[in-house]
Amino acid sequence: MTATTTKKPFFSAKQASPLRLADSVSDAIAAALFDGRIQPGEPLPPEGEIAREFGVSKPIAREALRQLTAAGLIFTQQGKVARAKAISGEPMERIYGYAVRSSLKSLQEANEMRRVIETGIARLAAERRDPEGLKAMTQAIEDMKTSLLDPAGFTEADILFHLGLAMATGNTMIRVQMEGLRSVQREVSELFSRRSNRTDADWRQTIKRHEEILDAISAGDADLAEAKIKSHFKAADIASLEVADKLEGRRQ
Repeated sequence: MTATTTKKPFFSAKQASPLRLADSVSDAIAAALFDGRIQPGEPLPPEGEIAREFGVSKPIAREALRQLTAAGLIFTQQGKVARAKAISGEPMERIYGYAVRSSLKSLQEANEMRRVIETGIARLAAERRDPEGLKAMTQAIEDMKTSLLDPAGFTEADILFHLGLAMATGNTMIRVQMEGLRSVQREVSELFSRRSNRTDADWRQTIKRHEEILDAISAGDADLAEAKIKSHFKAADIASLEVADKLEGRRQ
C-alpha cells in the first residue's frame, strides 16, 4: 500500500460562488500576486491544475486567466503557461492616454484629478521621505537642467520627478496610481513645453518650482510641500491649458 500526499493549495482558494466562479478564481490568484507568493516573471500553475485546485472547469480557469491578463497582472503566450507581471499602472496609463487625447474637456478633468491626488501625495511624501523616491526626484531635477530647451527630454524628467514624489510615500498603490497618470503628465508637459513664447527664464522657473517641492519634502514639512505643489500646478495649468485651448480651436 503506497502512502499518498496531500498537496497544499497554492492560492488559498475559497469556495467559489456558482454565479461568479471566474471572478472568485481570479481574485484568489490576484491575491497571490499582490502578497508576493508569485514573483514577477514566475509561472503560474497550468490551467488544469488551477481548475482542480478551485474545483472548477478548465473554461472557468481559462476565463479567470483572461481577466487577469486584461487587468495587466499576467501575460500569456499560446501553448505556454501564464507568467506574473510586475504590478504597475500600465493599464490605467493606456485608459488615461485615450481620455486626454480625446478632447480638451477630458484633459482638463484628468489634470484636475491629478492636482487633487498629488496634493495629498506631497503631504504623505513629506511625512515618509522614502530615500528611493527622494533620489529619483533629485535625479529628475538634474535631468531637467540638462534638458533645457529640449521638450522631449524635459518631459521625461518631469514624469520621473512626479513618479519619485509617489515613491517617496513608500506606498506601492500610490506609485502604481502615479504610473497610471504618466500619460496625463506627458500630455500636459508637452503642451507646456510647446509654448512658442516660452523663454529660458520660464524653463528655469519650472525647475525652481520642482526644487522647492523637493526641499519641502526633504525637510519633512507637509504643509509647505502641499503649498508648493499647489503653486506649481497653478502656474503649469494656466500655461498648458492655454495652449490646449488654442489647439482645440484649430480642430473646430
